[in-house]
Parts: sequence; C-alpha cells; structure tokens
Amino acid sequence: MPPDEPVREGERILTICNACRYCEGYCAVFPAVERLMEFSEADLHYLANLCHNCADCYYACQYAPPHEFAVNVPKTLAGIRGRSYQHYAWPEPLAHAFRNNGLAVSLVLAVSLIGSLIAATRLSGAGGGDFYCVIPHEAMTATFGILSIFIVLALAIGFFRFWRESGESMVTLVALWGAIKDVLSLRYLDGGGVGCAYPGEQPSQARRWFHHSTFYGFALCFAATSVAAIYHYAFGWRAPYGYLSLPVVLGTLGGIGLLIGPAGLFWLKQRRDRATGDEGQYGMEVAFITLLFLTSLTGLLLLVLRETPAMGTLLVVHLGVVAALFLTLPYGKFVHGIYRLGALVRCAMEGR
Repeated sequence: MPPDEPVREGERILTICNACRYCEGYCAVFPAVERLMEFSEADLHYLANLCHNCADCYYACQYAPPHEFAVNVPKTLAGIRGRSYQHYAWPEPLAHAFRNNGLAVSLVLAVSLIGSLIAATRLSGAGGGDFYCVIPHEAMTATFGILSIFIVLALAIGFFRFWRESGESMVTLVALWGAIKDVLSLRYLDGGGVGCAYPGEQPSQARRWFHHSTFYGFALCFAATSVAAIYHYAFGWRAPYGYLSLPVVLGTLGGIGLLIGPAGLFWLKQRRDRATGDEGQYGMEVAFITLLFLTSLTGLLLLVLRETPAMGTLLVVHLGVVAALFLTLPYGKFVHGIYRLGALVRCAMEGR
C-alpha cells in the first residue's frame, strides 16, 4: 500500500462524514471532525487515536459498503492509527520490526531473554523463596532500571512528537482532568449504557469490562512493584513478602485482572467483525495481550511455587517475559492509550 493511501482515504471518508453528521453523538471523534475544515496527516493521526474502534458508526452508516461511497470509519482510522505508532516511535526501526511481525518478534524476544537469564544464573538448588539467591538484587535492579529508563524515554519522545504535531501548546487542568476521567471510565465504550458494537453489530459491555480488567490489573501490578520498592529501600524489608502483605495482595489482584482481561479481549478478537478492523495489526495486538497474559500467569505461578525448587526457573521465565513486554510497550498497542489521552485532552481543549 502506498504510504499516502491511508491518508487520502481518511480525507475522503471524513469529508463525507462532515457533510452527513448523522453520527455526531456517537463518540468524541465526530464532534472533533466537525471542527475541522480540512484533514492533514497530523489531524488524521489525532482522530485515529481518538477512536476506540467500537464500530457503532459503521453499522449505523447509510454509506457503508456495499454503498458506492464505501464509508468505513473504524477500519480506515484503525489503519491510520497503526501507522501512527511507527510514525511517532523512537527509535523507529524497532517499531517497524514489531509492526510487521509483532507476535513472532515478541515470542522470540521473550525466549531469547529467558535463555540469556538462564545462562547468567545458577538455578540448581534455588528454593526457599529467596529470589536473590538466583539473581542478586543489584543485578536485577540495574537491569530493569536501565530498561525502564529506555522505555520511559521512548514513550516520552513518542508522546512529545504526537503532541507537537497536534499543534497544541499549553494544557489546561480542566481539559486534562476531563480526559483522565474519560480514560478511567472508558466513557466511549459505554455506548450510553448498552455498550459498543463489538465484536459484532449487537451492543455489548464485554469489551469495556475486559479493558477495565486489563487496565486496572496493570495498574495494581505497578502499584505492587512500587510498594515493594518502598519496603526495600525505605524500611529495609527484604523480599519475598508474606502472602497477606500489601505488595503481594496488590500483585495478586492485579495478576488476576491481567489473566481475565487479556483472555477476554483475545476471545472477543477471534469473534470480531473483520470488516471493521485493520488485519495488518492483528499480530501486533495479539502479541501485546499474549505478553500481558504470560506476565500474569508466570508471576502468579512464581508466587504459589516460590517455596519449591521450581522457583528459580519460574523467576527467570517471569523476568524474561516481563522484559519482553517492557521492550515492546513503545511500539505496539500500549501507546494507543498514551496517544488517546493526548487526543482526548486536545478534543476537550478544542471543545471549550
């Protein structure tokens, strides 16, 4: 596909939508479209990341295929959105590799990292729940500290590029708070209380609840890691912690959420109407939810079996999967959440 074809198609379709305006109350995309007279590539990246790909507009559209206008907003914006990940990514070659072979790249990366960790550690006799007898605390924190700095830098550069291209400057607190509330509630997957048209034409709340489970599961796991860091550095309390300790409780609840959410999203993805999505992103999207699921599964198994001889192997496998997940965050589906927050902020500022 020529690089400018998705942009031309986006301009054509949204020009028709701007003349029709039947779907203006469906989500944030259509009011934002109405405020634009022309659609630059930057505008299309903004609108594409504002879209949740719920497909309500597709089933309501009188100009959808087989009409000669062939208006398909969710599919068109999905294609533009996927290309925006690579457009803003840093460094770009990593985004290109992940987009083209997302699932394969993720699994190979995870297996390679696990193999490297196994080669660098001594697993024989590891047990008793002491993680640091397998990998010293200094080595673990240094490795993941460097990795985290790289990931935060890559995400920050991507968001800066997105925001700079949007043409906005200062962010108002009112717009930011409104956007955060929309993100935390997944407002535009609610469909006015009946849910969105996903995976098929009949509205359902399933996608919204599975997204909630994934998002808040991830947030709880992050909170567990943060509390554990405070325990270690502020109080000198060494891991592993008791089963009823705050880090373990938060991590367990988050882990359960990251089992239910990704599994449910994968199940819905297999049943979705393929006419409304970009098939080129399938591998990238499945890679992300697979790594989330494996991160949770290996973490919960490590928690349950940490007093057994299997602990050392499970620890290495878990850390390898987590590292692979981290390395893919700036180049796949995860960044849509970051760009969508920026798009909602811009939408709120324009609306005011």
